[in-house]
Amino acid sequence: MIDFTDFDALRAAVGTEIGVSDWITIDQDRIDRFAEATGDHQWIHVDRERAAAGPYGRTIAHGFLTLSLMVPLTAQVATVSCARMAINYGLNKVRFINPVPVGSRLRARVELNAVTDVRDGVQAERKVTLEVEIDGETRIACVAESLARYLA
Repeated sequence: MIDFTDFDALRAAVGTEIGVSDWITIDQDRIDRFAEATGDHQWIHVDRERAAAGPYGRTIAHGFLTLSLMVPLTAQVATVSCARMAINYGLNKVRFINPVPVGSRLRARVELNAVTDVRDGVQAERKVTLEVEIDGETRIACVAESLARYLA
């Protein structure tokens, strides 16, 4: 993990890959809990029997579950300890490229695209690529441009 101890160090990292998270396993319990929290009970996510006969042969994670895992995974990659607080400012672009089947593993690859000054701090634009590993094969599951504000 990299720790940016000042905003100049963060600026200096623009244009680089700042790190890759550990893998996490996507299990059915996580998918079911996300369905409960969001009210999204589509069969492809929660009905094991119907999903087994469906296009992926098993249930798959919700796209927004995959996207939400960006938060803990990117936290493994870098911290900005010079900031008194960090806030999620939003997303510029999100694409769900491949499904994330139950039992597969997911990790984040983080590149720092830009750092711009904002009132009381900086805004970092990160390209976060969520990779899914299925039976030893790695594919991109989701790509997002994430905006984080780090306030002094």
